[in-house]
Amino acid sequence: MNPRIESLEKMLGGPRDGALLRFSLGNEYLKAGDPAKAGKCFQEAVDRDSRYSAAWKALGKALAEAGDAAGALAAYEHGITVAEAKGDIQAAKEMRVFARRLSKAPGGAG
Repeated sequence: MNPRIESLEKMLGGPRDGALLRFSLGNEYLKAGDPAKAGKCFQEAVDRDSRYSAAWKALGKALAEAGDAAGALAAYEHGITVAEAKGDIQAAKEMRVFARRLSKAPGGAG
């Protein structure tokens, strides 16, 4: 197993477990080519902090890579709302682009 993933997983359930840890673990799974596990981690991150716009963006990406276009679109849409409410204009803009691409893709959600 990837040593970075292993060390992050050891922290799960501990005092440092939270949205950032789940987000970091999700990123490592994404890099390792496991979008399904990454998506689960990103979902856990937004469950812990629903205002974490970067985690919403990453969740959308992971779901899209795992073949769940509808789920990815829903994550991006929720993430856009969260990002705009926080004034995180760049993240909202990026998620709009990803959502648009996804809905235009063959077999996409739109």
